[in-house]
Amino acid sequence: MRFVVRFAALVFVIFTGLFSVVHAGVLTAYAARIAGDDARTRIVIDFDGKPDVSLRYIANPDRIVVDLPAVSFSFPSQDLEARGLFRDVRFGAIDSAHSRLVLSTAARPAKIVKSEILPNENGKGFRLVLDAEMTDAAGFAALVSPQAWTADARPAKGDFPAAEEGAAPVSAEAFVIAVDAGHGGIDAGASGKVTNTPEKTITLAFARALVERLNRQKGIKAFLTREKDEFLSLSQRVTLARQGRANLFISIHADMLGQVGIRGATVYTISDKASDHLAAAAAERENQSDEVGGVDTGSEPPEVSDILADLTRRETQAFSVAMAKSVVSSFEGQINLINNPHRFAGFRVLQAPDVPSILLEMGFLSNKDDEKLLLDPAWRNKVADLLVTAINKYRAPLAAKGG
Repeated sequence: MRFVVRFAALVFVIFTGLFSVVHAGVLTAYAARIAGDDARTRIVIDFDGKPDVSLRYIANPDRIVVDLPAVSFSFPSQDLEARGLFRDVRFGAIDSAHSRLVLSTAARPAKIVKSEILPNENGKGFRLVLDAEMTDAAGFAALVSPQAWTADARPAKGDFPAAEEGAAPVSAEAFVIAVDAGHGGIDAGASGKVTNTPEKTITLAFARALVERLNRQKGIKAFLTREKDEFLSLSQRVTLARQGRANLFISIHADMLGQVGIRGATVYTISDKASDHLAAAAAERENQSDEVGGVDTGSEPPEVSDILADLTRRETQAFSVAMAKSVVSSFEGQINLINNPHRFAGFRVLQAPDVPSILLEMGFLSNKDDEKLLLDPAWRNKVADLLVTAINKYRAPLAAKGG
């Protein structure tokens, strides 16, 4: 009996020692958070040590797989509850030496555009930061095709792919302009007072005419954020402009007011403080597009400020204002403008921190005279020509400086 007790004690000591050795090689993920929307999503995981991380993409269904060394996930699973670009987030052990994070994409494919392993500010441990961004089917397929692996395969250690892998190349000499036809799909926007024509139809017709003219200009490459009657969230519009490496973003609208006598074009730029009540009300209406389309615009964790609402850099904002002034100058004496035609407010669609952006209200569908002009292709072509002139005037000093 005494021998049995001693043998059991010896086994316990050996097992405890082995467990301590194994546990010593296991990282602990002690905190995590996720924030974002249907265009961009960030995941942050805190570790007590520095993890080796590798990444792969799998299709059918579309997934992003992040392979890790052995990890003890000690945070509550709800801390990484799926949201934004992802419909499902799973994590756990694969075997005694490996763990895995699997991100299943939602309506649109996604790609990792930024990945960092950073030391925590308190000097204890490291954090893995993954920034995901929407892509299209072709872009995701380009990420999947060179990999030839299965869901159970573990890739070799290595760095993440370049942030813009799979992106379409753009000529270094081209001045790229993203033209955004406001509203679309389930979000019809305003409607004509007389004809009931939806704003989304007018903005797309004008945007197409503008892009066609811009692409005739030497050194300019213009593209549409939407080419058909489809819904895009405000964040998706901003992301498409940035993915296209736009040097300028122009969002086209034709609003509706309660005061039917107000008419004329308005040019808006972004600001955290509105220039006046009219601008504030316009921003509130345009920012409701996401709610109309069923996009969750509820409160976000603090990290979302790094993803969705970065304060526009002062230099970018100054360029936006310069473009707005050029538009007003080109329009004066040619088409109707409201009083104080350059205004500013907190438009979410203008929030790209690195792309000068304006929102052009061509006129008001609540005014029958403006409505008649907005439905006239000849008038829209005239406005498009004037806008091309404004863009060339804005671009001239930049081109002279090599920008």
